[in-house]
Amino acid sequence: MNYKSIDIPINAVSLKGRLRLVKDQKGLIIFSHGSGSSRLSSRNNYVADWLQNEGYSSLLFDLLTTSEDLIYENRFDIDLLTMRLVKATQWISKQNYTNSAPIGFFGASTGAASALNASTLLNSKIKAIVSRGGRPDMAESKLNKVDIPTLLIVGGNDGIVIELNKKAYNKLDGIKKLEIVEGATHLFSEPGKLDEVAKLTCNWFNKYLKK
Repeated sequence: MNYKSIDIPINAVSLKGRLRLVKDQKGLIIFSHGSGSSRLSSRNNYVADWLQNEGYSSLLFDLLTTSEDLIYENRFDIDLLTMRLVKATQWISKQNYTNSAPIGFFGASTGAASALNASTLLNSKIKAIVSRGGRPDMAESKLNKVDIPTLLIVGGNDGIVIELNKKAYNKLDGIKKLEIVEGATHLFSEPGKLDEVAKLTCNWFNKYLKK
């Protein structure tokens, strides 16, 4: 096990998290997962392991409590998920083991929308964003306010999600890039495709995640 379990107090609830800490960390990557997923996501944990090897600490956490997740509509309540991400980011950035680290967001599926939204509410605290198979279109009203380096990664066989990302890409205001991973579907479950995602992610944060 290369992480430690933590609890994040957010108002009246406590959210479960997995924190990977790296000595002399380059930065802290906070994951915002998609609907129906959690801190246990095998794909996000796989990317977090890559990031750890690259020198980045990371936080994966549940944006909803167990009881909240039973209400299906909560999984798509982007405003609620955005505020949870904002509060968790503010909390972790005050802890003595991460308070000096530049912060980046990694959003998957609908989690990409809450990551984009949250970045506009945290002023200059967030330095870069990566979206994997994301739905940035669900943050459409805020896209023109996102002026930090943003990488959109989409599977080449992900159908309509490619078009949704292209439209969102055109509305982003800052440094941006759209990477289409050929031969990959939405979950990048084909052999070697998640490795491509992890490499692209590490390269993006290495380039743009600065203090």
